[in-house]
Amino acid sequence: MQQLLCSGLYCPFTPQINKHIDVLQEYTLGWLLKFNLLANESTYKRFCKSKFFLLAASAYPDSDLEELKIANDWLSWVFIWDDQCDLSELKKQPQVLKKFHQRYLEILNGAEITNQDTLFSHALIDLRQRTLQRASIKWFKYFISYLEDYFCGCVQEATNRAKGIVPDVDTYITIRRSSVGVYAVLALAEFCNQFMIPDVLRNHYIVKKLELITTDIIAWSNDILSASREIASGDVHNLVYVLHYHKKISIEEAIEEVTKIHNQEVISLTNIESFIPSFGEELDIYMTKYISGMHSWISGNIEWCSHSSRYHNSERLELKEF
Repeated sequence: MQQLLCSGLYCPFTPQINKHIDVLQEYTLGWLLKFNLLANESTYKRFCKSKFFLLAASAYPDSDLEELKIANDWLSWVFIWDDQCDLSELKKQPQVLKKFHQRYLEILNGAEITNQDTLFSHALIDLRQRTLQRASIKWFKYFISYLEDYFCGCVQEATNRAKGIVPDVDTYITIRRSSVGVYAVLALAEFCNQFMIPDVLRNHYIVKKLELITTDIIAWSNDILSASREIASGDVHNLVYVLHYHKKISIEEAIEEVTKIHNQEVISLTNIESFIPSFGEELDIYMTKYISGMHSWISGNIEWCSHSSRYHNSERLELKEF
């Protein structure tokens, strides 16, 4: 089924919703309140309107409930931390962010909690324990490496803000491929569907190409849908703004250009998929599952954005009390 969705964004993949969505919606706030990750009433309302449970249910439509809850909590943690990186005073403090990220990685690698740790750290301990009850340590190490890449992207953005830099197009694309965090959420598709792609596939150039294109598709759709909020808040880390600034074109023209780039990437993805060779019966099953996870994220992300108010608000956040 071919369709145009959300400002002309092309998506040939049919959205699906996990059957446990109602249970997930009732569950989602409990975990956050347990760890006090919602700083105040405005943050609480902002989170509720964002409907992250819908993103989890759309991105992982075939997941069993317990895996889905864990994935949902990972997404919630990342999005709340992402807001701290983008909308609080931390957005121009790259060295402070580095220290937080270093500690988060230590905890994810097994460090014990101390009385100096933040509420985010305590939540990570819980996520680590629950995830490792249902996943191998080998998969978890891959997942940690993807989170580390995401953290690096956040620091690079903060560095640009601190220096007042608008990155050029190529530099921005490189940063965005990290800060969008797609590799981590694709790994959660493995976790949610209870498989892990073998290294022979994970390291294959075709899989790497598909992952990169999927990353760009999700990054550019998010940049289009969040452009008005980010421009209003003064953030330059958006491909729409970067093209507007460096090519001296209007915002409307930049949105049209990014939409064309997004749609061409979707076409490239499907073209590559149509020529994937067989790797043998067992490996082909893994490949099919992994590609299905990519499709679910692409369609699920757009479906979620059409129902969420996350990108409609440009308010500045208070720094979360740690």
